[in-house]
Amino acid sequence: MATIQVSGEVRTAEGKGGARKLRASGQVPGVVYGSGEAAVALCIPQRDLEKALQRRADGNVIVQLKVAGATPAERMSIIREVQRDPLSGRVLHIDFLQINMTEKLTLKVPVGSHGLAAGVKTGGGVLEHITREIEIRCLPGDIPERVVVDVTALQINEALHVRDLKLDKVEILTDPDAVVVTVAPPTVMEEPKAAEAEAAPVEPELIGKKPAEGEGEAAEEKGGDKGGEKKK
Repeated sequence: MATIQVSGEVRTAEGKGGARKLRASGQVPGVVYGSGEAAVALCIPQRDLEKALQRRADGNVIVQLKVAGATPAERMSIIREVQRDPLSGRVLHIDFLQINMTEKLTLKVPVGSHGLAAGVKTGGGVLEHITREIEIRCLPGDIPERVVVDVTALQINEALHVRDLKLDKVEILTDPDAVVVTVAPPTVMEEPKAAEAEAAPVEPELIGKKPAEGEGEAAEEKGGDKGGEKKK
């Protein structure tokens, strides 16, 4: 597993106000804890930390952390959490977990894929990544930076599961039946169905509709007959 060096110093400015001042001066607030030692608040130059994180981009690394003013000044650790500004991406805070190289620890490692699946190449399928990371337990020196699975033999509707992963000196804690990657069938676009013939609209009956030719005369004749009967 790769090892990187990060240097900082003990942080005296506490609270949100102190953190803002540190960031304004080009420092990133953070903390290191674990392995039975008291937690230490620290700060690291923004530029140096960004360079270190670039080396970590592809997976886990062990950090040789040097903190001026702390006892002990040097601590082996791993990066536990990085908080970034959602808009600028700038690191706002970082947590280091101090480790003992002779004691096992539990952590998560990223899972990626390699190759072009046969079901994608010849069948037009779609490779879907279901599980992006797995939880493992091992000694710090045995932590894999990342896990890469070969998908070239996968046909449509086939999948690789966690149980198919083979890692030396590592105990996998994630559910063995969990799907890591699968090749889904190609999406078939259905042609729109022919629109059904629309029923002819029913013309609403109009109130006060003008009588058709002849209707008025018939009414008058009927009324005239009734009037004649009364006179008799």
